[in-house]
Amino acid sequence: MPDDVRLLEQQEAEAAELGRLLRGFGEILPAPERQDEFGAPFDRFGDARIVLLGEATHGTSEFYRARAAITRHLIVEHGFNIVALEADWPDAARIDRYVRHLAPAAEARPAFQRFPTWMWRNEEVLAFIDWLRLHNERLPPERRAAFRGLDVYSLGASIEAVLRYLDQVDPAAARGARQRYGCLTPWQDEPAAYGWAVTHGKKDPCEDKAIEQLNELLAHRLDYLHQDGDAFFDAAQNARIVRAAEQYYRIMYRGSRESWNLRDRHMFETLQGLLRAGEPDARAVIWAHNSHIGNAAATAMGWQGEFNIGELCRTAYGDDAVLIGFGTDRGTVAAADDWDAPMKIKTIIPARPNSWEFAFRKAALARSLTDWRRTDRRALVDALRESRLERAIGVIYRPQGEFLSHYFEAVLAEQFDAYVWLEETSAVTPLPAERPKGVPDTYPFGL
Repeated sequence: MPDDVRLLEQQEAEAAELGRLLRGFGEILPAPERQDEFGAPFDRFGDARIVLLGEATHGTSEFYRARAAITRHLIVEHGFNIVALEADWPDAARIDRYVRHLAPAAEARPAFQRFPTWMWRNEEVLAFIDWLRLHNERLPPERRAAFRGLDVYSLGASIEAVLRYLDQVDPAAARGARQRYGCLTPWQDEPAAYGWAVTHGKKDPCEDKAIEQLNELLAHRLDYLHQDGDAFFDAAQNARIVRAAEQYYRIMYRGSRESWNLRDRHMFETLQGLLRAGEPDARAVIWAHNSHIGNAAATAMGWQGEFNIGELCRTAYGDDAVLIGFGTDRGTVAAADDWDAPMKIKTIIPARPNSWEFAFRKAALARSLTDWRRTDRRALVDALRESRLERAIGVIYRPQGEFLSHYFEAVLAEQFDAYVWLEETSAVTPLPAERPKGVPDTYPFGL
């Protein structure tokens, strides 16, 4: 028997044994569209401060609908009041104003127009946003759940937001801000080009100007807070993003590790800022890719020097942070061939035999929740402490080179606290680029 055939048989036998164990501990879940029933098993995580909900791809409908069902339940039954996404702050801020019934902000940039538009501009997210707006309508303003972005990419939109705020509250300070940000504004629509120019000595860095403007804004916080606390909080966060984005695009050419760590630290610090601002009752649900919300220290990412939100939350909050991974075996996904390329509906090929996904497939449960935090699950935890391959599909999916591009080693028991399995899944449904004819001006994606 050839060695490769023998190895394949061994891998399939090991996966089948692990699958039998997973079947014994897996709790069957209904379809995600049965939202109340789907969310109820997640009561066990209702006493956490932060619940991090992952996804194995950025373009799978069932992941979005499952996270929406879980989040609805945590908001209604357990008082969670922040939904924070792996998304740009200015875009999410526009949605936040919609769901919390605040006056729409006059802005030039439509929400979620940057690649990959389908990641948040889709029917699944819109359905959750409409629900959140309706839920908040019944509550006093101070108890309404917020919708926030954590990411670092919005250099241009954040510069515009800071300037727009200062134009309203302090025109003299706005003039100074324009001078400082003048170092960056020629590059704000192509920030990667700024990073390239600095790296190759064709442009002096703008770091000092970005830091100076943030410090200048914070120096007047008492005056600005007195006028409008929420508006100042938003402006200060945008100034922090400008500082972080300037650094991110400047170091991205040095290597992926340093830029990854900067991005995830920024997202974690944004989360901390949201929790502090909402104390003592602030509790957050995070929506982000598994590669961000799982503990990186238990994966090849961490073994190579990268950390992420999940690891930082685990270190800072301990058991008050719950990390829930999501996985699938096959189906379709919305993804592109390359960065900035058009979205396609692609077929996800079945998982490799030496992967965690293949083991969950062998459990023969179409949809399940597997929770290993309980002390009576020693056998399960021991089995999940081995290192196996795990699949990660982002906004780019290349099935022809899947092994090299989309798999990494992970120790599941230490990466997550629980795992949602949806065996066969389908692609998200993107929204049109323009606001549909006849919808009101408050439509969240078309302002």
